[in-house]
Amino acid sequence: MARWPQLLVVLLLLGATAAAFAMTERLKLERSPVTGTQVDRVFSPVCECARDVAVISIVLRRRETVTLDILNRDGRSIRTLVRNLREPAGRVSYTWDGRDNLERVVPEGVYRPRVQLERNGRTIVLPNPIRVDTTAPVISLLRVFPRVFSPDADGRRDRVTASYRIDERARAVMLVDGRQRVQSKFREREGRLVWFGRVNGRVVRPGSYEIRMRAADRAGNRSLRTRAVPVRVRFVELSRERIEVGAGKRFSVRVRTDAVAYRWLFAGRRGAGRREVLILRAPDEPGSYRLYVTVGGRAASAAVDVIEPIANEPE
Repeated sequence: MARWPQLLVVLLLLGATAAAFAMTERLKLERSPVTGTQVDRVFSPVCECARDVAVISIVLRRRETVTLDILNRDGRSIRTLVRNLREPAGRVSYTWDGRDNLERVVPEGVYRPRVQLERNGRTIVLPNPIRVDTTAPVISLLRVFPRVFSPDADGRRDRVTASYRIDERARAVMLVDGRQRVQSKFREREGRLVWFGRVNGRVVRPGSYEIRMRAADRAGNRSLRTRAVPVRVRFVELSRERIEVGAGKRFSVRVRTDAVAYRWLFAGRRGAGRREVLILRAPDEPGSYRLYVTVGGRAASAAVDVIEPIANEPE
């Protein structure tokens, strides 16, 4: 008879264990009341960009009364986004601005959304971490080369290349006169960006331009702009805009171009040249003339004033 109480205790324990096991198995087979979870992985509440909030989106299998809050790494709730909000079945979305219940920006780190369903009696911590990143990357402009280029597709100095280094994985952006023209993928911390001297598919005009770099990380934080490096787009230039020469005398002008050859037009004559210094002879008739030098449809010109020759002036 003394064994009956001990046997009863054992039977009760076995029964409780079996019931708990059955309940666990039933919960495993029961479909989750929440599905289709979509949560932004990283954002910056201080970036002043499109990624300054995190979107938390779920699908409710049936109509529910929802409470959604954000947990910190210690599992403590630091922000309640909605409380006892009646929601229809289907997809519902909420946004978190990276602030706590006192409207303070939370420290950098990993946070998790928690969903509480009143009707279902379930509390679900979503397996989707949200990383808050408020630190902007730092980018350094290492080199810009060449400083003078001609985007004329002749294979000679057609582009300008900027080399950079970033202190974290981020997207590098090349700014030309303050406007974004080229950007990289999210890549290693060092790289190069190339500008082919085009804007909206069209070659830019000859002249000076400023190259700067900027970086943006996945959270949307943007670095400061780097120092400006001037570059010059040049197709063809003449060393002098005005030339004075005696009638019938020879004169010279330096032709600056990356092209192998160029064509010239002066006083009804025309020709081609390859040398850096173009040497021509002035007309015998004094007057004002114009010298044109062309490369690939682009021209440079200089005014040539032909004057009466000075006596005994050497050619």
